[in-house]
Amino acid sequence: MLVMGILNATPDSFADGGEHFTYPDAVDHGLKLIAEGADIIDVGGESTRPGAERVSPAEEERRVINVISKLVDAGKPISIDTMRASTARAAVIAGASIINDVSGGLADAAMLDTAAELKVPYIAMHWRGHSKEMNNLAVYTNLVDEVIAELNLRIEAALSAGVSKSNLIIDPGIGFAKQPADNWAIIEEIQRFVALGYPVLVGASRKRFLGGDDPTAREAATVALTKQLSQSGIWAVRVHGVAANKAVL
Repeated sequence: MLVMGILNATPDSFADGGEHFTYPDAVDHGLKLIAEGADIIDVGGESTRPGAERVSPAEEERRVINVISKLVDAGKPISIDTMRASTARAAVIAGASIINDVSGGLADAAMLDTAAELKVPYIAMHWRGHSKEMNNLAVYTNLVDEVIAELNLRIEAALSAGVSKSNLIIDPGIGFAKQPADNWAIIEEIQRFVALGYPVLVGASRKRFLGGDDPTAREAATVALTKQLSQSGIWAVRVHGVAANKAVL
């Protein structure tokens, strides 16, 4: 199982907003994650925490493109965490080799065609709406069945757009339009997502359902979850604290 290190070049991300917002701080943190053993660095310039405001495409690119260009030299794969096709394209030109789209192509009609054209791995997450509205959309009758059905629609859309099956990765969207019990239900049935036949990414690091009000205090729970997931057959976990998660693996 791989470990994807989170690099939020944002002022408002829930766990580390502002810590790595400047170019030097972002690069230094990316290099630190690589030194700790990250297999992939996921660089994002727009917070997707509940209630977050969107930023302009130009500002998103300003935050991430130069950071990506610099970190590529360290020799680890870089993924771009974006819902915008234009940012994804600019990031891949700068050296990113994976697109991590939390909207699964729903936020930007051009994203799936762009991912197909760029011929890089594309991560499609289960998503129901932007940060301002997603908590109101956490309504399910049969949670796991519905999440799988909605993910299957994104898989079909990606394949129809020309994304290669071998380049498609899925993410059940822990914390996105999900209540705490919903997140645990997905984790308990994560092998149903693995059974869909695509690599599965799980991003649960320091999220509220793990308990407590301080995101950094949820690191031990994050590591315990990584240990549990290591036996599930998933492809990777997306985490803030790379060293501890690599150590438990």
